[in-house]
Amino acid sequence: MLVPRIFQPLHLRLVRAILTPCKQQCEMWGSLRWKHSGIQHYKAVIFDMGGVLLPSPYKVAAEWETWNRVPAGTIKQAIISGGENNAWMSYMRGELSAADFIEAFGKQCSEIAGWPVPVASFLTDLTSGLMTKQLPMMTDAIHCIRDEGLQTAVLSNNFYLHSGESFLPLDRSQFDVVSNKMVEHGVSFPLMTATVIPESDIRERKRESAFLNTLQNNAQVFRCLLFSLQKVSDPAIALKELETLLGFPLQGSVPGTRTVRKAMEIPVEPLKKFLGKVLGISTSEELILRQFSHGQSNPTYYIETGGHKVVLRKKPPGKLLPSAHAVEREYRVLKALGEVGVPVPKVLALCEDSSIIGTSFYLMEYCPGRIYKDPSLPGLDPSQRGDIYTAMNHTLSQIHSVNIKTVGLEDYGKYGNYVQRQVQIWTKQYKATETHTISAMERLIEWLPQHLPTEEKTTLVHGDYRLDNLIFHPEKPEVLAVLDWELSTFGDPISDLAYNCLAHYLPPDFPILRGMNKCNLEELGIPSAEEYFTLYCQNMGIQTIKNWNFYMAFSFFKVAAILQGVYKRSLIGQASSANAEGTGKLAERIADLAWDFAIKEGFRIFKSFPTSNLGMPTRTYSTWTRRLQLPTGPPASVCTTRDYSTSSHLPKGLLIVSPDGLSSHVKDLYHKLEKFMNVHIYPNEQKLRDYQASKNRWTPNPLVEELKERAKLEGLWNLFLPLEADPEIKYGAGLSNLEYAHLCELMGRSLNAPEIFNCSAPDTGNVEVLVRYGTGEQKEQWLKPLLDGKIRSCFAMTEPKVASSDATNIEASITEDGDSYILNAHKWWTTGALDPRCKLCVFMGKTNPDAPQHKQQSMVLVPMDAPGIKIVRPLGVYGFEDPPGGHGELIFENVRVPKKNILLGPGRGFEIAQGRLGPGRIHHCMRLIGYAERSLELMKKRVKSRVAFGKPLAEQGSILMDVANSRIEIEQARLLVLKAAHLMDTIGNKAAAPEIAMIKLVAPNVASRVIDRAVQAFGAAGLCSDYPLAEFFGWARSLRLADGPDEVHRTAVAKMELKR
Repeated sequence: MLVPRIFQPLHLRLVRAILTPCKQQCEMWGSLRWKHSGIQHYKAVIFDMGGVLLPSPYKVAAEWETWNRVPAGTIKQAIISGGENNAWMSYMRGELSAADFIEAFGKQCSEIAGWPVPVASFLTDLTSGLMTKQLPMMTDAIHCIRDEGLQTAVLSNNFYLHSGESFLPLDRSQFDVVSNKMVEHGVSFPLMTATVIPESDIRERKRESAFLNTLQNNAQVFRCLLFSLQKVSDPAIALKELETLLGFPLQGSVPGTRTVRKAMEIPVEPLKKFLGKVLGISTSEELILRQFSHGQSNPTYYIETGGHKVVLRKKPPGKLLPSAHAVEREYRVLKALGEVGVPVPKVLALCEDSSIIGTSFYLMEYCPGRIYKDPSLPGLDPSQRGDIYTAMNHTLSQIHSVNIKTVGLEDYGKYGNYVQRQVQIWTKQYKATETHTISAMERLIEWLPQHLPTEEKTTLVHGDYRLDNLIFHPEKPEVLAVLDWELSTFGDPISDLAYNCLAHYLPPDFPILRGMNKCNLEELGIPSAEEYFTLYCQNMGIQTIKNWNFYMAFSFFKVAAILQGVYKRSLIGQASSANAEGTGKLAERIADLAWDFAIKEGFRIFKSFPTSNLGMPTRTYSTWTRRLQLPTGPPASVCTTRDYSTSSHLPKGLLIVSPDGLSSHVKDLYHKLEKFMNVHIYPNEQKLRDYQASKNRWTPNPLVEELKERAKLEGLWNLFLPLEADPEIKYGAGLSNLEYAHLCELMGRSLNAPEIFNCSAPDTGNVEVLVRYGTGEQKEQWLKPLLDGKIRSCFAMTEPKVASSDATNIEASITEDGDSYILNAHKWWTTGALDPRCKLCVFMGKTNPDAPQHKQQSMVLVPMDAPGIKIVRPLGVYGFEDPPGGHGELIFENVRVPKKNILLGPGRGFEIAQGRLGPGRIHHCMRLIGYAERSLELMKKRVKSRVAFGKPLAEQGSILMDVANSRIEIEQARLLVLKAAHLMDTIGNKAAAPEIAMIKLVAPNVASRVIDRAVQAFGAAGLCSDYPLAEFFGWARSLRLADGPDEVHRTAVAKMELKR
């Protein structure tokens, strides 16, 4: 009998691909067991969860049996009996719910023990406490593995808890791939189809992976998949075995470091002697030596010995270019700056004796802190990001303000003509490392000397000043140390500033330096290039520099030359970074970007000439897309890779009225969505309508679920969340409201489409509420499954006994009772409440009826399975029940929820409701334009094919008038929708309130009229379910109430107009 994985002694499965048929591999099994030991060819490590990353459950089972007086071995016997289809294995494969498993497994254990066995508590013990804590040694090992550039994956069990969540108590950020899927033999290899291991390279990649596992019955499976196996007894031994396989230690991880690469090894014994003299320690002290993975130029090492932590920085090995990699200069400038308070590491010693480790080097103290490699600063809030950039700007100003004579650096560089010399130096460096012709570099080499700045200030410049060369204080926005002074000299400080702004113009996926050219900087709290430049000018007390584009062209030219040098060194094995070869090939891409800035600078110069002298006309006949003036400062718009996809990039007044005006990325998304609608949704509409009239209508439609999975795979998922609510694009697609308006209209052409793309109400509004106002725990419990499409939700506000269009009338009570709230209410028109997938209700009621009018209400998150919730009936809209979600009438009778389920706090409900009325509610208006456009399209097709009274309907005067009126009204309504969305992006939801109120009034009225005309043209056919018109009309009419009655919107618009 085979014992399933979580009860086996820990063992190690070594993954090795032998390029022979399976039959031959099985015959060669014994002779190949350790043939590959010690060879470092692995690219990934796959971890099993139970018993490897988490503590072994076997001890828990034994202790539980003792504590509950259950005969020893009962659990094990229940697991191994019954074969692969017993209760345990079915649960592991996710085929049983937690409740079904407890019933079936409990019955099995009770039969074995001879009396009732409470297996529910065993499942609790198995999934709580220490059993959910990752072993520290495994955490350290994962860090070491990832530090080496290997990828990691985890295979978890596939069982689900009572909450419906899969059991995975691990930090997912540790892994490139997470899979909880089991196949027939109980194992899955997600890496074979994920980007980590492409399917096209499966055989090669299998031998590049190691598998740490606890699944004993996989032996035959692994053999057939060309794997060899090795078994050990506990985690510590497993890691030692893994160390042997991988060829590097799996403990002692230091952030930003890895084991020393073979080509960068240095002799340890001579180094120990030198350290003994400098640090005053014994040469017998143990020495830990690791290499910093950050940086491409001078190899840098972390050393820990005798209680000291130091950093060693040296020249690369081999023949070097003249004056390059001068660590002696780095040492000198660090020592000088440290004495006048500039934040730099404290230097300890300089060694110019190459006999010790092969090259000159220097030592400095290790400075622990934060290094931000991603300039968008994920994980920080907007104010923190702004503070980080302010601190970086201040430190740059501090460097440029150093009195050169005071610090004794008078002879550190040459005075004047810095940019000219730098152009010459980097031209020479580029030519010395040139491997092929880069046309943009050739043009820049000719252009740059002809456009040198006429005036230059000389200061100390860093030469490579960027965010990831700074160490920040662990807890506050303070620069502790500026690193990598290899390129420092005397020069033009504006060149440092321009270089510091490179990230503003690079894409986020740029491999050398991550960029931000597609980020909404305003929402992130990061200053734009213009704002950063202005702040620097204020700190330095200087005026704005007009020839900013020149400095950007020069900076990118310099980067291109550096990359070319890295690439050339990689060809001869001298580059200090493992991925130098790949990054060096980016030189051509950066050179093209530099040339783009050169072109912009040429336009600036041209535009500065008086037009009268040129005899050129001053009138422009350009469209809005070409009326953008090039600013004299450092505009974000000067880069040709500019993306208009976020509100921060949209110049005020710029309104995209057609999908053709969208950015290339969003336009591609639009066309993918359009294709999906044409191929998968329109052809299935009748099937979907028929299902809604069938006896199974209150059960989710399998076809919808199938289409949802397809949409998710195609990246057409969660498109609705506005960028201003999700600036880090953690949850949505990163679209602005204006961009989403075009996509949402397209979805509105079919009533089924929004749900298929996980963009349907009320989930969209509830998701936005959770993103904006939810706690971390609330987001983990509800937001994640909503975004995954695993659950649905509803919003309970409207009540039958009061005029709910005035939210202050709400009578539902939320009463405090110890650590809980007690809810009592009669609600109706709670859309989605009848859906069996509906697990969450956002409930609005009063916590304090005596508080000020708009501080009485609160919102609480209520699980739909909470005792006391009764669904009275589904409510129909003109006879349409809208299954499976429906519109429910609900009774909440003494429903108890924990206090932690409240949103924001007591009395904040009206505030949340107003926030929810923004993007989430204007989505209805966007979809209504889609209803109207589809209805007019159907109407045109109908009237062209039908004849009445001797001529086609399309030639009848009344029909022609209806078509014209519909087209006119659709265009007017669409423009108002787009304007409202645009204003929400550019001036905010509150300032856009008049337009939001107007469109909530206009859109449903226009749609109702357009649809009604289409129904009239169709005749009786327009009333039945053969076409979507009847449902379109029902929804459009109901939205004149659901989004607030017309009268409320008219009143709001009038009041705001009178205040203008």
